[in-house]
Amino acid sequence: MVKVRIILVSLVLIGSLIVILQNTQVVDTRLLFMTISMPRALLLIITFVAGFVTGTLFGSGFLKRSGKQSAKDKG
Repeated sequence: MVKVRIILVSLVLIGSLIVILQNTQVVDTRLLFMTISMPRALLLIITFVAGFVTGTLFGSGFLKRSGKQSAKDKG
């Protein structure tokens, strides 16, 4: 099971790296009141990292723990 997980993670990382390296054009990104010019690859990396961090927080039970604390406060 561990080998399958390592293979799947490796395939996702390799696929992500291929997509990132093929998208090097500069794009304008609007963020609230600013417009930022950056390579599309950097934007993809930032998005990938943000998704990874979000998934890790949800997967670790971050929201479950905070929900249990608020339930104890109510009861």
